[in-house]
Amino acid sequence: MTDPDTAALRLETALKRLELALEAHLLRSGNPAALRAEIAALVTDRASLADALDQSLAREQELQALADEASLALGSAIEEVRAALGKED
Repeated sequence: MTDPDTAALRLETALKRLELALEAHLLRSGNPAALRAEIAALVTDRASLADALDQSLAREQELQALADEASLALGSAIEEVRAALGKED
């Protein structure tokens, strides 16, 4: 599991725990309307965070692909320079 995947899992777990704790607290306070409003806000926030995380993971993959491509190009350029200098391996 990659670091972003681990972070996503930890974030999701923390948000679920927060939602449950908030629900329990609001139920004890006796205000179900406030509970529903808070849960709705948390669900919306969670969806936004999940979307942002998905976008970040996709961008990370794009950047890794570009880094891999640049590494290959650099390796090829190094080999060309070595060949031009007569230092082929």
